Amino acid sequence: MGRVQGEGRVVHLTGQVAWNASDEIVGAGDVMVQAEQCFDNIEALLTEVGGELTDLVSVTTYYTAQDQLPLIQKVRQERLAAKPQPVSTSVMVAGLGHPDFLVELTAIAVVADERFREPAG
Repeated sequence: MGRVQGEGRVVHLTGQVAWNASDEIVGAGDVMVQAEQCFDNIEALLTEVGGELTDLVSVTTYYTAQDQLPLIQKVRQERLAAKPQPVSTSVMVAGLGHPDFLVELTAIAVVADERFREPAG
């Protein structure tokens, strides 16, 4: 299964972890809180360029323990309820960039040309 890219600007986001706007780690020890923060960060970055979560075409999930995946998928289903769903790959890893990070999401979106804005800076 896959998703056909629509017309628009392809936006590749860097991996998002559980940093808040103050560069503090959110949800230490709680993968669902961290996944929510990752989606909040993705949504904020997409908003900056005129996009929204429904523009996502692909999400890669990196997580650190097998029992975390169903919890991350629950958050994903809640945050990405609209159809069509982005394609998804999940990869269990030995660790992420900080010992408190439990999940990292890397996303690709296609933002319609009429909504796209160049990022600031």
